[in-house]
Amino acid sequence: MTEPVLSVRDLSVSFRSDTRTVHAVDHVSYDLHAGEVLAVVGESGCGKSVTSMAVMGLLPPTAHITGSVRLGERELAGADDKAYGKIRGKDIAMIFQEPMTSLNPVLTIGRQIGEVLRRHQGLSKKEARARAVELLDLVGIPAPAQRVDEYPHQLSGGMRQRVMIAIAVACDPAVLIADEPTTALDVTVQAGILEVLQSLRERLGTAIVLITHDLGVVADIADRVLVMYAGRPVEQAPVDELFATPRHPYTRGLLSAVLRPGTPKDRLPEIPGLVPSLDTQPDACTFAPRCARADDTCTASRPGFRAVPDENGAAGADATHRAACWHPHTLQETAS
Repeated sequence: MTEPVLSVRDLSVSFRSDTRTVHAVDHVSYDLHAGEVLAVVGESGCGKSVTSMAVMGLLPPTAHITGSVRLGERELAGADDKAYGKIRGKDIAMIFQEPMTSLNPVLTIGRQIGEVLRRHQGLSKKEARARAVELLDLVGIPAPAQRVDEYPHQLSGGMRQRVMIAIAVACDPAVLIADEPTTALDVTVQAGILEVLQSLRERLGTAIVLITHDLGVVADIADRVLVMYAGRPVEQAPVDELFATPRHPYTRGLLSAVLRPGTPKDRLPEIPGLVPSLDTQPDACTFAPRCARADDTCTASRPGFRAVPDENGAAGADATHRAACWHPHTLQETAS
């Protein structure tokens, strides 16, 4: 396999105040290769967005970050705003969850796309406008030559999200982070956005980190899945394997709550309890208070994030399915 375009190792993020320290991300690691989609899933408050904001260098000064973030050969952890300013939008870009809070309401769509092109590619105003029209066409906006001179409020929610994608991919970045790109969009528009992301990775080889709560979207577009809980990684596997044989109790809980055809109309299964406060990260399994399989081992020590055995009982160091659980579900259990 080729070298990863993005490599995250033992990334941890905490926020300090006068009264407490919040441990939002605790030793997250993953690799992302060209043309690959990694989905990051978990309940709200599990550290998904903070992890990606740390990769992008967008966290406030109150954040304390440790670990390694390598974009190709460049180490980004600890880089200042000047260093990040040279690569954000050019080599790594982000699609934010709500386009109306990210787009400038007093600037035309074309000017906002053109800012990225002029900064990183040195295009003239005329060249940037022409390229902006091409990008709007690329992301599926009708009549792009007309829309390029319109303002955000003149576009629908789906179109604004496509504009955000156009800005993000304007300079053909190697890595694209999409933070809930289809939230609050109807299913038809959502399908269009996902089709755009699929096209980008196929045509440009873009590597994508997709943050989402929608496991249906994960099944459609992802190659691998990273499951996070209370700031920690609890399971990572190829998408088909994770859906077919989830090994961590938390992952099984998430999958059991997915509405499927033929599901009875009564209440869906749910995971009891809530995500714990991140003021402290115990040296134990953080999911233990909500887990029916928990025992004294789970509450006394932290499980490692290690390979789980395959159908032959093997779990080599290069295994692609990993879980942080003292008592992972067996293949027989997941098949039943």
